[in-house]
Amino acid sequence: MTSSKRTPPLAGLKVLDLSQIMAGPYCTMVLADLGAEVIKVEKPDTGDDAREMGPYVNGESSCFAQINRNKLGVSLNLKKPEAREILYQLASWADVVVENYRVGVTRSLGVDYDTLSKLNPRLVYCSISGYGQTGPYAEKGGFDLVAQGMTGIMSMTGEPGGRPLKSGIAIYDIGAGLTAVYSILAACMHQKATGEGQHIDISLAECGLPWFIWEAAAYFAEGTVPCATGSRHRVSAPYQAFSTRNGYIIIGAANQRTWEKLCANVLGRPGLIADPRFLTNSDRLANIHILEPLLEKEFAEADADEWIARCEAAQVPCGPINDFGQAVNDPHYAARGMIQELVHPKLGKMKTIGIPSHFSLTPGAIREPAPTLGQHTDAILRRFGLSDDRITELRALKVVQ
Repeated sequence: MTSSKRTPPLAGLKVLDLSQIMAGPYCTMVLADLGAEVIKVEKPDTGDDAREMGPYVNGESSCFAQINRNKLGVSLNLKKPEAREILYQLASWADVVVENYRVGVTRSLGVDYDTLSKLNPRLVYCSISGYGQTGPYAEKGGFDLVAQGMTGIMSMTGEPGGRPLKSGIAIYDIGAGLTAVYSILAACMHQKATGEGQHIDISLAECGLPWFIWEAAAYFAEGTVPCATGSRHRVSAPYQAFSTRNGYIIIGAANQRTWEKLCANVLGRPGLIADPRFLTNSDRLANIHILEPLLEKEFAEADADEWIARCEAAQVPCGPINDFGQAVNDPHYAARGMIQELVHPKLGKMKTIGIPSHFSLTPGAIREPAPTLGQHTDAILRRFGLSDDRITELRALKVVQ
């Protein structure tokens, strides 16, 4: 039973967020959702580059608002020595620093791991970059789409013989953020046990490679280079999208028992079970070019909803292919709390994606909307001992905003 009186699992963890756009901010948002205190530092005037990405509501970026909730916002001009002195105080306070500058920029600003770890030896400092801090590509700028091309996923996405296609979402930005989350938590366990900090090096171009399980199995065992398969699975059949009379559905007959249920109880074609072309999963894979049109001819006889109902009655995994609007309005997600509403000082009432980790005792929470640019600057500076007069001076010098 969930208890709202328990503190969230990362309560007490102090995070200094120097990142922007997506990979780093996603990482720090997850940490904040689970209870960490996150202070986000942005440059004056324009702030995080995500603030320049629409759509806009009342002049505020909804994109930025979706990925920076539960954070305190401070605006510092790190090119100014006075701002760096403030940042050094924040780094001394923090357990974790997250940054995703291009390699070399933090050193030029004097906020790199070597500099900050001298002030705080127990600091866990996580760098997220396109290609990592070392290697021949280290100094190149990195972007999600470039990483998708480099790792081979675009050559595997889409229909056979078609143009290379990217994933519909920024999978490597999000993947790098999630890789950073579990790496930071592992480093924090070491920090707690030993008092030692360390530098974590996360690369967009590397974080997705471990996800290629089936592809790696085939390539390392047989030298098979994976190619685009449309919606077909690489090792199971039929496990893909099929066209019905009024749209597409997903069928997941991924094992022999489910295949037999599909034939006998859903399609009413038990004879397919004994067909020598489809006897085993390997046979079905080898003859998928025959099996796919055969099944689609059957599915064309009824609407998607009817096939889904038949599959569910027969316990054959299946589902619709929703657009995003249909997905977020699905009653299952509503029942699970995956669509939340909060009030932003500029955007007003806004919806956001909920927290996918459901803890029985120590749940996370969406407590606050994303900060407006520099919203908490004065409060944070006062917290670290600066007087109102000094804050006024720093504002006049364009050190803070």
